[in-house]
Amino acid sequence: MSANIDEGPQDGPDRIGPEHSPKRSFSQHVSHIVKAFTTREGLIGQYDYGFLFKPNLPFMKKSKQRAPFFGLQDRMPVVLAFLLGFQHALAMLAGVITPPIIISGAANFSTDTMQYLVSTSLIVCGILSAVQITRFHIWKTPYYVGTGLVSVVGTSFAIIPIATKGLAQMYENGMCPTSPAGVKLPCPQGYGAILGTCSLCALLEIGLSFMSPKMLKRLFPPIVTGPTVMLIGVHLVETGLKGWAGGSGSCLGRPTTGNFQLCPSNSAPHALPWGSAEFIGLGFSVFVTIILCERFGSPIMKSLSVVLGLLVGCIIAGATGYFDKSTIDAAPAASFIWVHTFPLSVYGPLILPLMAVYLILMMEAIGDISATCDVSRLQVEGRLFDSRIQGGVLADGLNGMLAGLCTITPMSTFAQNNGVIALTRCANRKAGYAACFFLIVMGVFSKFAAALTAIPAPVLGGMTTFLFASVAVSGLRIVATVPFTRRTRFILTAALALGMGAILVPDWFQYVFTYKGDNKAKAGFLDAIVLVMETGFAVAAFIAVMLNLILPPEDVAEETESLAGDLVEREEEEEREYKKDGSVESGVAPTGSGGASLKV
Repeated sequence: MSANIDEGPQDGPDRIGPEHSPKRSFSQHVSHIVKAFTTREGLIGQYDYGFLFKPNLPFMKKSKQRAPFFGLQDRMPVVLAFLLGFQHALAMLAGVITPPIIISGAANFSTDTMQYLVSTSLIVCGILSAVQITRFHIWKTPYYVGTGLVSVVGTSFAIIPIATKGLAQMYENGMCPTSPAGVKLPCPQGYGAILGTCSLCALLEIGLSFMSPKMLKRLFPPIVTGPTVMLIGVHLVETGLKGWAGGSGSCLGRPTTGNFQLCPSNSAPHALPWGSAEFIGLGFSVFVTIILCERFGSPIMKSLSVVLGLLVGCIIAGATGYFDKSTIDAAPAASFIWVHTFPLSVYGPLILPLMAVYLILMMEAIGDISATCDVSRLQVEGRLFDSRIQGGVLADGLNGMLAGLCTITPMSTFAQNNGVIALTRCANRKAGYAACFFLIVMGVFSKFAAALTAIPAPVLGGMTTFLFASVAVSGLRIVATVPFTRRTRFILTAALALGMGAILVPDWFQYVFTYKGDNKAKAGFLDAIVLVMETGFAVAAFIAVMLNLILPPEDVAEETESLAGDLVEREEEEEREYKKDGSVESGVAPTGSGGASLKV
């Protein structure tokens, strides 16, 4: 159910920002908190908790009663707020931990550093999600920071292709160290360069947040963002499948000598050659569990299907001896931000690709915030809605900068939590704050992060392949909103031609430039061009933006001509159906014979 500007009863004024109702006094706040935690109504309420856990089995009678809807500022029981907040946190978990694990592998970090990055990712996501949910008014300006909705943020998937390609380039040009035997060593300098460049490029999104949402949508319409997001998912599926088959490290090529003849290494428990049937089956256990949860699961199971699939895969892996608990035993009891630090710097070749990433994150934020308003039964147009978009995009840019300073790659607004809101019928900010609390707790207790990083690659691969494919489907959904005229088909074809080509043949631009001189500025500029041209979604984004700006709008005659073939085919199909059903004999004329026809 959506609301427009005239019917948004749930969209009341924010507590932080312009005041339209009197503030509570301090004593009233204390009294309200005491009542919430000391009375049955405040703790448990009248909510039907069985609704969340009732599975959808064929032989079970479906209840026609729907759970009550909790709006943005409605009162809700404390237990329910914590339960739904925990559900939000678990729904985010897989997406939050995946980028630091993949990027740590690309930088060849030790297990200790990987555990730190996973812990810090959880902590930073919890803190920065609270910024989006709270919504601060910037003093003496009409601008805000945050949406005031249950808009949670997580580590962005869009940075993964850029970071992995950038680190590979750094190993090639000597910025990252390698051993005399050619083995890649840990590269904290390279990771620090990614963080520093991300923090710098976040200024682009921060600056664009002060433009009107209408202007942003005009510059970056769905015909630009749709194929870009789709190609990000398509590129990432490759990483997921490599992990599913055993890992994307040195064992990938099935070497015949050395310590990586087996995955993840020869000394690992239950090590097998890359692509072994056991690895494939282990990943399938995760994939099939996700499907079963979607088909037969209760509302809470459907929103946690990816996490439950991961849990089932871990149980099977543990029972069959794939886990190595030594890293869990060696992990510290607690962790926090800046336990490990990295030397910040700016890596020139990453600037152009990261600017494309932040443009994508901005448009994703606009779409996700619009969807959150819709499922939260709030206004989806008007000044209040525009201010939520502005505040959300500004917070998204600031979160990207702050994340880099907190040793984590950029954050983005997570869309999957809109599904949690729709399933549980709860758009209350208390549930959002509870999710932030659980994320921070999960990150602080680093044994939890150590257990996550110890998950075998095939189990993670079965989960991440599904996640990354959902990113591609999100892009496809955006493309589906575009009317297919001659102009839009041309833009889409041109963007996907080079975008998909760069994904399928990733080194196609590797040998264009042959410069080997000592001019580091020139070499860095050429590396930037190569990095952009070999990153499929970046190429697609630049081509789509350029063509959308230079190609004239299609006039009515051209648009009619481009659709004429489809309309004629549709009329012929309807006529055949009518004849088949005997409608013509009964005196009912088919659409294509008696009505107005389209002539070309």
